Amino acid sequence: MQALNSLNRYAPQALALLRIATALIFIAHGTQKLFGFPAPPASGLPAAFTLFWFGAILEAFGGLLILIGLWTRPVAFILSGEMAYAYWMFHAPRNVYPLLNNGDAAILYCFVFFYFVFAGAGAWALDNRSK
Repeated sequence: MQALNSLNRYAPQALALLRIATALIFIAHGTQKLFGFPAPPASGLPAAFTLFWFGAILEAFGGLLILIGLWTRPVAFILSGEMAYAYWMFHAPRNVYPLLNNGDAAILYCFVFFYFVFAGAGAWALDNRSK
């Protein structure tokens, strides 16, 4: 068990890898809705200034801020709320079960971002730069 405890020293780097991987995938959701990249959504690109368009802005640019670790805690709080809203407004009404309503990603993003609110950015983040 002592050997596993020695991994604790790598927790900041592991947190950073979780932050970076989460952000890269999250950014792709935003760029898909904003620019049709890497592929346009099946429902088409959202019209400017609609709820889906604002969600795409949050996903693309909020994801970018999470990626570089800038203002991680407040941005993660906003993105966690966005994902909770997305789940309850768009996924949950379809079915009770996340696997059947395609809301499992929204739930996972919600809780990962919520974790970042409390854990911070980890290593390799602009939030860590000296003042």
